[in-house]
Amino acid sequence: MKPLDRIHQAARANPRHIILPEGDDPRVAEAAAMLTERGLARVTLMNGPDLPGVTALTPADAPDLVELSAHWHQMRAAKGMTAERALEEMRDPIRQAAMRVRLGQADGTVGGAVATTADTVRAALQIIGKAPDAGIVSSFFLMLSCGPQAPIKGGMIFSDCGLVIDPDAAELAAIARSAAQSCRQVLAETPRVALLSFSTAGSASHPSLDKIHEALEMIRAAEPDLEVDGEIQFDAALDDAIRAKKAPGSRLTGRPNVFIFPDLASGNIGYKIAQRLGGLTAIGPILQGLAKPANDLSRGCTAEDVLNAALVTAIQAEIR
Repeated sequence: MKPLDRIHQAARANPRHIILPEGDDPRVAEAAAMLTERGLARVTLMNGPDLPGVTALTPADAPDLVELSAHWHQMRAAKGMTAERALEEMRDPIRQAAMRVRLGQADGTVGGAVATTADTVRAALQIIGKAPDAGIVSSFFLMLSCGPQAPIKGGMIFSDCGLVIDPDAAELAAIARSAAQSCRQVLAETPRVALLSFSTAGSASHPSLDKIHEALEMIRAAEPDLEVDGEIQFDAALDDAIRAKKAPGSRLTGRPNVFIFPDLASGNIGYKIAQRLGGLTAIGPILQGLAKPANDLSRGCTAEDVLNAALVTAIQAEIR
């Protein structure tokens, strides 16, 4: 079964409650209608049109606005938040959606079709917060290689391609461990993790490689059973024969399904090359390491992109 088909099947079997806070965007409204019509999710649409089966909500006029703002005031009072400012900020759809997820009123939220990544991620970090066992909040793209001419079939996790600009060794280790968990959740596969670079198994020397070596030690110390290796070039990771030549001692027993990039520049460039030239479908950026699911969209997204991001959000909620 194709990864996206499995995700659709899992969502339909147990529809989750997803808030879409940007319902005034036609793409988001269309996605809300598709999710509902196909039985994939229960949807609350903020500031959107009335749609059959979809719960409509105007955040600025929400009946529980005062209660939500009281929670926000309490959370941020030590940082100077006033009750008046909390009330005003909780009228914002992105913030209010995150608060409703925090309070258990919904399973997850997806925004960013209109709002910037900075605003979307800030609301998730400040209101939902980091999961207790996550070293850092990061992101991944679910890359799907399912076309008829694709040389390799299946799904892959590319991380971090959307959030952490220049991770240190500890942050890189945390990103890799979160991405491995995302692989278990979203792909329902045992993760095989490649820490990518321009060198394979010590073929070069550079401080950026030292960072990868340190991260690898941290990962293996924390999860000794996790199949992970690096530093490794992409071709050596992907191809068993090349890996056997360049890294004969590699612990990878097959093609990785999780690819960890050393920094945001390489990750963002890499996923876009795979998408635009390789023809892979890219779903994301999906946030990982949060206490509850909240995800970002590209402002160039389509309605189908919104739908897919909502489904991945539902899968993340399923595991919690």
